[in-house]
Amino acid sequence: MLFLGIDTSAYTTSAALADEFGRQVWDERYLLPVKPGERGLMQSTAFFEHGRRLPVLWRSLPRDKWRRIAAVGVSTKPRSAPDSYMPVFMAGYGAAVAIAAALGVSLVETSHQEGHLAAGLGSGPAAALTEFRAFHLSGGTTELLRVRRYEAGRFATEIIGQAEDLHAGQFVDRVGVALGLAFPAGAALERLAGAAVPEAAALIPAAVKGCGVSFSGPESAARRLIQTGRPPADVALAVEACIVRSLVKMLRRTPEGETGDLLMVGGVASNSYLRAELERRLPGIIFHWAPPELSRDNAVGVARLAAWRRNGDISLDTSKY
Repeated sequence: MLFLGIDTSAYTTSAALADEFGRQVWDERYLLPVKPGERGLMQSTAFFEHGRRLPVLWRSLPRDKWRRIAAVGVSTKPRSAPDSYMPVFMAGYGAAVAIAAALGVSLVETSHQEGHLAAGLGSGPAAALTEFRAFHLSGGTTELLRVRRYEAGRFATEIIGQAEDLHAGQFVDRVGVALGLAFPAGAALERLAGAAVPEAAALIPAAVKGCGVSFSGPESAARRLIQTGRPPADVALAVEACIVRSLVKMLRRTPEGETGDLLMVGGVASNSYLRAELERRLPGIIFHWAPPELSRDNAVGVARLAAWRRNGDISLDTSKY
């Protein structure tokens, strides 16, 4: 049996297949185009672009796989909360309903955030986690969560810290575009930061209060550095280091402190500097990192959730991997 996952986030059209154990079988995704100098897309434009790319996904899915699909999973909203809503997810939902009806299989609805969590829990030691903290770091979410897996393919989440204004990914993208990088700017900013002088890491202070974080002040500080002629590489490193210090402070102020398991998901969590620095600064925490390709927006986790809900959460038995 195979399980189809669909995710239409703000900037990526994604589809994936997982087997009955939740293992990735096929993965295809398209980044939505953003004009040079722009910092994102209107929801109506993103919805239209998803509509253009979903048929391309279906044509690329191998024909022999269609007849083996046992259920269709789709993310219908950003988070699993009653008031969570974003129009772009309806593009994927419409496609999922049509495919499930045409194939005569069940439809599994989930959230974008749950898809990220499932993508990070898919293999290795993380597969056996049942209660843990997680950081979801992206252009649309900066949340420190307490997570519990309470039944097959379902998560109970509690927000214990979050961004008060800009998200970590927005901070990266806004500064990156100001530096002349293409949107989304994460990968290019990471490459640029590699040429910075080490002292640049201290140029932008973190703005953390309790377990909450603000990135609007740091963004203003980064823009001032640009205006004063600071080398772009130094600004890029300062942004990365500010995010690291912010996350460290947030974690230290939770009841669990600097111990326990921590799952890291979302596009910002694919940054290699962030990965290395967090592990160096917090040696008492057991970090579980989604692979970089599964940190960014994808439908693999959604397909995995469909498999888990249909067959039971086999992932909890690590011998299956």
